[in-house]
Amino acid sequence: MNEQQKNTETAQEALDLIVGGVKRFREEIYPQQRELFKKLAHEQTPRAMFITCADSRIIPELITQSAPGDLFVTRNVGNVVPPYGQMNGGVSTAIEFAVMALGVQHIIVCGHSDCGAMKAVLNPDELERMPTVKAWLRHSEVAKIVVEQNCGCADHNTLGILTQENVVAQLDHLRTHPSVAARLASGQLFIHGWLYDIETSEIRGYDAEKGEFRLIGDGPLPMATPKPRYLQG
Repeated sequence: MNEQQKNTETAQEALDLIVGGVKRFREEIYPQQRELFKKLAHEQTPRAMFITCADSRIIPELITQSAPGDLFVTRNVGNVVPPYGQMNGGVSTAIEFAVMALGVQHIIVCGHSDCGAMKAVLNPDELERMPTVKAWLRHSEVAKIVVEQNCGCADHNTLGILTQENVVAQLDHLRTHPSVAARLASGQLFIHGWLYDIETSEIRGYDAEKGEFRLIGDGPLPMATPKPRYLQG
């Protein structure tokens, strides 16, 4: 068997697994939750918006143990939130829809360990063959500069710190969106910065008041939300 035949066989096996999963869902999972899907067919009222990385190892519904309809999920390379006005594309559209149309009260920006996007930010030469990815990750450049100027370097030894700073940077970008800013000011929206460790399952949340990430489940929930200025009566 030559290399091309091997590649074709491997690709077919991968597709067969996916199609097999579709069949199991339809025949085994769906019947157990028929009433839920019947309700979801006509409306969605998600508890939160979850912005995270497109990395295949990160499954928001799994790590939060959420059911269909609970999370309004947006995924992209590096869990990036472009500042408002710079690139009003998919992420910006999803944020506006989640806040204005769905009325979500929480937006979670979640980074993760061993993030390939953050590795690329540290080594941009690796992205010369991927100009679109390189341009996209410019939205994480601020995190790299913060690390360089405050930690003295920005290499693979500082990957964890960069990943943290990227979450903080994207929270700052998130606050530039008018729909978000307005509801933060009135206390109708809460934002959260999380870091998920793939190996240990631990999730740390950003505490804006203390300027640090703390383990979720260890004391009060870390909050990244600024104090509201116009509380609703």
